[in-house]
Amino acid sequence: QVHLVESGGGLVQPGGSLRLSCAASGFTFSSYVLSWYRQAPGKERELVATISDTGNTRNYADSVKGRFTISRDNAKTTVYLQMNSLKPEDAAVYYCKAIGKTGATMYTYWGQGTQVTVYS
Repeated sequence: QVHLVESGGGLVQPGGSLRLSCAASGFTFSSYVLSWYRQAPGKERELVATISDTGNTRNYADSVKGRFTISRDNAKTTVYLQMNSLKPEDAAVYYCKAIGKTGATMYTYWGQGTQVTVYS
């Protein structure tokens, strides 16, 4: 059974930092591309960052470049999102997503989300 479990969300003041984690199980983590998305109330879910299966390639939304860092530990089957210099507009529910192949079939898995609140 596949599980993606996010953690690390919480309350933080503007300028603060949080580190999100997404622990995965039930699939071949090391061969999947991992991403973080976020969704604020009344807005569509948006892509924040993506990391390749090897971790060699990372891409970020323009709004978070230079402030957020995505990383992965294939041995721990966990993907991280280090968020620095947080702004009120970063407040959202953050989701991790895994996409890849098992055998000949492409699968997409989502976590349940973790809330990030940025307040003054």
